Amino acid sequence: MPRGKLIVSSRWPSHMVLVRHGQSVGNLAASEAGRRGAARLDLDFRDADTPLSDTGREQARALGAFLRAGDVGGAPDLIVCSPYRRAAETAAAAVEAWGSAHELVLDERLRERDLGVFDGLTSAGIREEYASEAQRQSHVGKFYYAPPSGESWCDVTLRVRSLLADLREGYEGKRVWLFTHQAVIMSFRYVLEDLTEQELLEIDSTTDLPNCSLTTYRAGGGSGLELVRFADTSAVEGSAPTTAEPSRSRESNHAR
Repeated sequence: MPRGKLIVSSRWPSHMVLVRHGQSVGNLAASEAGRRGAARLDLDFRDADTPLSDTGREQARALGAFLRAGDVGGAPDLIVCSPYRRAAETAAAAVEAWGSAHELVLDERLRERDLGVFDGLTSAGIREEYASEAQRQSHVGKFYYAPPSGESWCDVTLRVRSLLADLREGYEGKRVWLFTHQAVIMSFRYVLEDLTEQELLEIDSTTDLPNCSLTTYRAGGGSGLELVRFADTSAVEGSAPTTAEPSRSRESNHAR
């Protein structure tokens, strides 16, 4: 069946850069829980309050130095970030290392996907504590499934569409940077590139999205934004460790 684009507009920012937060304490806890085969991450705070690790702060500072060197082709005009601590800390540390007094705009639409009752559980923990939901998740699929009290990827996509509608008013020709999370960045790809469910999940299952990586779009000659690069770690490489969770680890809360 022929596919058309729902979003058709010439009023786009000139560039849009999506930054995944630096490595978090939650990322480390998830790796350790997976190594031990544990059911739950060893954390005592909310997902929203998960801070950066020492490595994550180092990555954020490296990104700021990258900005200061002018290696991004132009300074951002607008910086918007998720209010979740790990993303906000990444943005703040990057701006400080950049040497700018740039204002950070918090927007809850950039927050990570809400995992509801699965929050803090590993894949093994989900199967152990919510066996029937694990079966339903397998049947419905990752894109459409929503955990009890949580969000599906479709729900995240609705947030992304709302934010993009706002960015098409008053930011034409501007450089916009968004500090956010793995599922949100993938949802931007789904919307901006008019991907199918299968195309999106293929990318997610075959390509890691490292901490502090950049996914960059620029205004195309038509009526939308075109992908320039995805999951680019050049801002971090050589200045800080590059970290990512294997794609198979992102079925539960491992992208935290």
